[in-house]
Amino acid sequence: MADTSFLDWPFFDDDHRRLARELDAWAAEAVEPIAGGAHRGAALDAACRALVGELGEDGWLRWVVPAAQGGVRERLDVRALCLVRETLARHAALADFAFAMQGLGSGPITLFGTERQRRAYLPEVGAGLKVGAFALSEREAGSDVAAMTTTARRDGAAWVLEGEKTWISNAGVADFYVVFARTPELDADGKPAFGAFVVDADAPGLAVTERIDVVAPHPLGTLRFERCRVSDAARLGEPGKGLRVALGTLDVFRPTVGAAALGLARRALDEALAWTTSRRAFGQRLADFQLTQAKLADMATAIDASALLVYRAAWTKDAGAERITREAAMAKLYATEAAQRVIDDAVQLLGGRGVVAESPVERLYREVRALRIYEGTSEIQRLVIAGQVLGRP
Repeated sequence: MADTSFLDWPFFDDDHRRLARELDAWAAEAVEPIAGGAHRGAALDAACRALVGELGEDGWLRWVVPAAQGGVRERLDVRALCLVRETLARHAALADFAFAMQGLGSGPITLFGTERQRRAYLPEVGAGLKVGAFALSEREAGSDVAAMTTTARRDGAAWVLEGEKTWISNAGVADFYVVFARTPELDADGKPAFGAFVVDADAPGLAVTERIDVVAPHPLGTLRFERCRVSDAARLGEPGKGLRVALGTLDVFRPTVGAAALGLARRALDEALAWTTSRRAFGQRLADFQLTQAKLADMATAIDASALLVYRAAWTKDAGAERITREAAMAKLYATEAAQRVIDDAVQLLGGRGVVAESPVERLYREVRALRIYEGTSEIQRLVIAGQVLGRP
């Protein structure tokens, strides 16, 4: 196991410490055999399904649902979510992806759903029997979510969805999607209103139109909605407040993206330490050279700084803060940017071994890159932080 001294920080209670240590031991045995290797296409989908099943069967997905639906705690424990993502990412990024999407895909239901909606979806999410997805992005509406063109209009007691969503994780794998769409009415400020809807994967009018291959493979694709009818009972949150559902969910889960980056960075440091303390050159270990030591020191410092920001944000939410917009954005921004630098340094220290395809550090180099983009790019995080500092939320 990597350095666990951070678990002694006052952010955590004994349950958190136990969770991190038990999950680490489990993941080393159960996760790496499934997640290892270059999965594509149907094999990738099968690996993700298998990982969700393993995570559910052995109880780890109970952390993404409330106790009333079979979870561990009464409400989402953000510190636990971060610890799980950090630990899984250190072992296998695909396992972290499987866990993260169960959380993000069901998060709007947990945070904004009715009791009926929670009962219908969350127990099976926590058991690993249903896979969720979060369908927000469009071709022209990524960072600018309010620019979405997918629409939802009332038709009697139902809603009809029309449009397209892309860059959707778990497209083609998910059993249900939380879909965000523009609705005809205006909000109280005269601005466009939006809705959030839970759409089952087999809903008539919903199709997966393409799969998208990315540098670190995970299920990603495009959804098309053509006269896709859902009942009014599928709507999440207050009428016209769909963006509140989307942003409120991201507010909770953004620190966990930083935690995943932290796990990747810790693995990179572990790999760099193992190599530089065993590899010899010019009559001494690589770790005996001052330039190597300086790089290792910078890597360790960046990791600790990231951990402090990630777990500060998580603790703040768990302590009762209604919103953690500033803390979450800082954690996501710093931890993902720092992890990119740490992993690049690890590649440099390993030299030729660092760029061998499918070697641990080469995989980390590909896996970390997307974290600076999804759930809000680094540039968007800077704008969010600046808005908070300037008092312009």
